[in-house]
Amino acid sequence: MTDMMTKEDVTAMILSAKKTAGMTWEGIAEKIDMSPVWTHSAAMGMNAFPAEKAALMVKVMGLPQEAESVLVESPTKIWEQAVPTDPCIYRFYEIVGVYGPTLKALIQEKFGDGIMSAIDFDMSVTRVENPKGDRVKVEMSGKYLGYNSW
Repeated sequence: MTDMMTKEDVTAMILSAKKTAGMTWEGIAEKIDMSPVWTHSAAMGMNAFPAEKAALMVKVMGLPQEAESVLVESPTKIWEQAVPTDPCIYRFYEIVGVYGPTLKALIQEKFGDGIMSAIDFDMSVTRVENPKGDRVKVEMSGKYLGYNSW
């Protein structure tokens, strides 16, 4: 009996195929008609691909057919709570650490007691030219979910 393919296996295959082909996440996303942010997140196992997008991903990346069924599986989102040492990821932790309470307060002032969904959500990353040095623009849009009283 052979071992079943895991999300980690498929992620490794995608990263290898991407590197070998010299592809970008923007290029992969364009070929499967999804956003680059969502495509990367799903390729890393943090979202489940819809069946038709899984089929396209397998084709675009030259993955074995078995990978298609793995790509549609619901993810298990487990990550370490320790602050990462990667400088780019660490800065996002820093942003949330410094501005998290501010974001919460402003969301609650504008919408009431609730949260921004990370499920009904989209995000984009763009480069903005600036004479003082190019800027990274991260835009997030999540559905407002009010807390229920019961």
